[in-house]
Amino acid sequence: MSKPEADPEQLRRYAAVVLDVGVGFRAGKELAINAHVEHAPFARILCEEAYARGAAYVDLWYWDPHTKASRLRHAPTDSLARVPGWMEERCRGIGARAGAIVNLVGESEPDLLADVDPARAGLDRMPGLTARYEVQLSGAVEFTTIACATDGWAEQILGRRDAAALWEVLFDLMRLDADDPVRAWQERMRELQARSAALNRERFDALRYAGPGTDLRIGLAERHVWAPARVTSRDGVTHVPALPTEEIFSMPDPRRAEGRIAATKPLVLGGTLVEGLRLRFAGGRIVEATAERGGEAVIANLDLDEGARRLGEVALVDGTSRLARSGLTFFHTLLDESAASHLAWGATIPDSHRDYDPATQETEGLGLNRSATHVDFMVGGPQVTVAGVRRDGSEALILAGDEWQLEERR
Repeated sequence: MSKPEADPEQLRRYAAVVLDVGVGFRAGKELAINAHVEHAPFARILCEEAYARGAAYVDLWYWDPHTKASRLRHAPTDSLARVPGWMEERCRGIGARAGAIVNLVGESEPDLLADVDPARAGLDRMPGLTARYEVQLSGAVEFTTIACATDGWAEQILGRRDAAALWEVLFDLMRLDADDPVRAWQERMRELQARSAALNRERFDALRYAGPGTDLRIGLAERHVWAPARVTSRDGVTHVPALPTEEIFSMPDPRRAEGRIAATKPLVLGGTLVEGLRLRFAGGRIVEATAERGGEAVIANLDLDEGARRLGEVALVDGTSRLARSGLTFFHTLLDESAASHLAWGATIPDSHRDYDPATQETEGLGLNRSATHVDFMVGGPQVTVAGVRRDGSEALILAGDEWQLEERR
């Protein structure tokens, strides 16, 4: 088991940001932590800090990716989509009790599934659970996903098995260099809110993406709203679903997407590395998907249900973020999506609709795309431009040369 060979005080500060910013943790709440067995040292620190803040109970669940590899090598194909009922009920129970969820990510062995048929790998979404996505997107819980360093992940990112060095990178991305990291995050969220406001003033009808392998027009929902990745649960608690975050996101119209787009970073989907991903849209649907590597896993995910082939999110990120400036590829959506603009096929995030009320969780009539999956893939970079298209056909540049173009007012 890899150990977080890092300053214990910094790890506690990291845990404090996760709890205070990520889930806005409140005394008396129940907290569920989902972690890999290799994350145990930091998971224990997170558990300690949660109880110190008055947690009623911390339900810590460990996942061993080696069990998934064994399943994919030997289990019957028609069994791979099955999930034990108790796992789904655990998530629904957290939602029913209005708790909080922290998901830890960071592969210990990124190539563990390299010898597995990607088509089979795409059928087994574990440790992802439909019930967890449901309670998170419904506003029933406060939730966040955060990174945990491992030697194996460090080797993939930095070229050496050095979890301590990767922890230092993560500390920087989480703004632990600030005197008060929580306040630093509050300031960053205000900056991202100013960008959101600039887009909300424009009320664009569509976005147009152009670049190498990319010529795509995406319609925006009539009542879309732009916002930072900061949402409010039905309990009225503001939280940040992914840390670190540098994006602003909104709701596409799932019926309107035409053209083609090329991913600009690798994607890890269910443990399978996907490289050179290219998608073609017609009538809002993904009608063609190819990849230089891992394409079978993409197809399997897109075939989960009808909504999987339609877009559920558009998100914009410029090149000034700490993640972008790091120059690193993290091979995980959590971090790579805050280094580049991205899209997601699958379920819509309800908070991106102007009329969504987290207190009632009512989504009927909002035109949300519904799916059991939500997969972010990166499409932005210095060679990609993004323009907003108004109803009269005129356009305004939003991103060009990886720099923000619209006027911001704070």
